[in-house]
Amino acid sequence: MAKLKKITSAINIPNILTLIRILLVPLFIIFLLREMFHFALLVFAVAAISDGLDGLFARYLDQRTLLGAYLDPLADKLLLASSFIMLAVIKIVPAWLAVIVISRDVLIMLAIAIFAMADMSIEMRPRITSKCTTVCQLFTIFFVLLNPKIVGADTIKWILYWLTAGITILSGLHYTYIGMNLIQNTSGNNRENT
Repeated sequence: MAKLKKITSAINIPNILTLIRILLVPLFIIFLLREMFHFALLVFAVAAISDGLDGLFARYLDQRTLLGAYLDPLADKLLLASSFIMLAVIKIVPAWLAVIVISRDVLIMLAIAIFAMADMSIEMRPRITSKCTTVCQLFTIFFVLLNPKIVGADTIKWILYWLTAGITILSGLHYTYIGMNLIQNTSGNNRENT
């Protein structure tokens, strides 16, 4: 009965919105491959809005779950990684920017896997640098897909590219610092216990 309660408590509005965001990723990729950029923009906007809404509902309806803590960042990474990879492949954003974005995400996932294998507990809590990185990456993709025909649009794109790259690198370094401290503290505690 306790397991059933855990499962049903995980089926809530925030987690449903997160699952919808994950399911929108293949549709977004198909629209990009077919160069249907307006539809891709629409799907991306819906996914980005659902990202904000799931966090809002989780806080205000007090529906935070362990499943949501893992699913939400996974959904973000799927959406953003596929966006940058596809936009780099079809030569809409520079490849170096996609490499920076993907490298940070791979670094974070690798660290989580290492901590899990070493049986080290970590708290799945986004930092302010991570939130800024996500917002900057979302806005960059949105602006690129919107492709506004305004004076200086190309300059704005390049500013966004460099800003996104800088914040993404800063966030990656921040998580590296946190990971190194966690490893040092854990190994220090292990030495004291032996």
